[in-house]
Amino acid sequence: MSWASWTTAGVYTGRGGVLTEEGGIVTGDLTVHTTYADDEARVAVQYTGASDWFTLSGSPVPCSSEQESRDLHDAVVAAVRAGGGATVPYPPDTPSEPRRTVSD
Repeated sequence: MSWASWTTAGVYTGRGGVLTEEGGIVTGDLTVHTTYADDEARVAVQYTGASDWFTLSGSPVPCSSEQESRDLHDAVVAAVRAGGGATVPYPPDTPSEPRRTVSD
């Protein structure tokens, strides 16, 4: 079993924020965390410095490798910065065009 994780703090959401499972739309200064294990990536966000994590809508995502999950993390960070009610972009190689579920 392969396992890895990535965390990026200080990611400011674009207008419209991101969509989470537990908290709905979240905006502001976020920390993005991606964990890869068992051929899937789980993505969560939290207000930077807070203790509660929120599952980003669209997570978990199937990933066939650690590198693919790293690419997904980078795409998620780009999607968070884009805002617009962003969710986990899939496939991960499209960071400039995140899947959106809420219109601006």
